[in-house]
Parts: sequence; C-alpha cells; structure tokens
Amino acid sequence: MSVTIKNGKEIEAMRIAGRITGQTLRVIEAAVRPGITTKELDKLAEEYILGCGAKPSFKGYFGYPASICTSVNDQVVHGIPSGRVLEEGDIISVDVGAYIGGFHGDAARTFAVGEISPEHKKLIDVTEKSFFCGIKFAKNGNYLSDISAAIQDCAENAGFGVVRDYVGHGIGRKMHEDPQIPNYRNNKRGIRLRAGMTLAIEPMVNTGTHKVHSLSDGWTVVTKDGGYSAHYENTVLITPNGGEPEILTLY
Repeated sequence: MSVTIKNGKEIEAMRIAGRITGQTLRVIEAAVRPGITTKELDKLAEEYILGCGAKPSFKGYFGYPASICTSVNDQVVHGIPSGRVLEEGDIISVDVGAYIGGFHGDAARTFAVGEISPEHKKLIDVTEKSFFCGIKFAKNGNYLSDISAAIQDCAENAGFGVVRDYVGHGIGRKMHEDPQIPNYRNNKRGIRLRAGMTLAIEPMVNTGTHKVHSLSDGWTVVTKDGGYSAHYENTVLITPNGGEPEILTLY
C-alpha cells in the first residue's frame, strides 16, 4: 500500500478541485425536479465543470461514458445518465468528480425529487449523518477502522444496511488511491491516519440488506432486494495535531 501525503501546494490544488466539485453538486441540486432527465443533469454538470476550467474526472474513466453518475431509487452507485425522466417521489444519488491543476475532487449527494416518503427521507438523512459520525474520527493518529466502525454503527442503529462491496478511497493526483475505506468493520485496524492524507469517504446505505449486484451495462449497481439506496461523499483532508478534518467539497 502506498498512501500519498500531500504538501501545502498540493493541498491548495485539491481545495480548488474540491470547491468546483462541491459547487457542481449545488448546481445539480437546484435543477433536480420531476420531469428532468438524468442526461440533462449530466449536461449541466459537464458545462459547469468545463466553465470552471476543470475537466469531469469520470468521463472516459475506464470507459465510463458520462460526466457524473446518476443512481435512482434502488440504484446504489455508477448509474449512467440517460433519457430517464425523474418522477415525483424518486430519490437520486449524484456522484461528481472534477480534475484541475493535476488533482481530483470527488463528492456525492442524494436528492429528493419532489415530495418523498418519510422512510426515504430518513434514509437520506441517516446516510449523511453516518458520514459525519465517521469523520469525527478522521484525525491524525487515529486508525482508518475508527471511521469505518462509526459509519456502520450510525447506519445500522437506524435500521439500515451498509453496502460492503463498494468503499471509499484515497484521492489526489489519481481518482482512486490507497487506502480503501470500508464503511463497516472488517476485523482490520487499517492504517494510522496522518496529516496531509486526503480521503474520499462515502457511505452507501440501503433500506434493506447490504447486498447488491451489477446490471448488464457493466456499471450500474443496484440493491439485491429492490430497496432504495442513498450515497453521501466528500473529499476530506486530515489536518495536523489532531485537528478537525477539513472537508474540501462541502459547498
């Protein structure tokens, strides 16, 4: 495992990439409504990212055909934008990456489409909460497993399932760097966190079990039992002296 520690100049570059990523999600949030297609959301995101002088991190990544991932209802991650029309009561998870100055930002949010059920609102809220429970432990000197355990406890104590097949990751010059960051306990302590690490921490939480499977398009991941799924992610910087982590994509 090779975990990169960023210096001051590199961290500043990641702040720029993170800011564009977070602001792109704000643009998408404002556009989400019944009647819009996921392809239209993708176009909005790509235009915004390019307008900021950055490039969409996802487009062409291992052949991925779009600038964002749009995962609706039972889709967990990696949903491909299409002509699908969002309907009242849907939820949509949008994952965005922006590349500028040699570095990536990566973040995701789950949005309600119009009025949604209380259960699905709780799912979205708990998924976001689990992220913040986890990053309480994203401090210099703690272990990676401290983050994972806190995320799992928060989600499962609320009655939801935590996805195990997909995890968070390091991020920097590459979209996916070491270490992997599970959202659950796996009997491994993991690495000790150090100042200058940048991590994409991303709980994926289901209304039913944690089990998922991939569709025939080779990208889209859905829940095995048809339950709904939510996703919340930010790029996070570990700061010196046990300080609070800096969230680079929260705008």
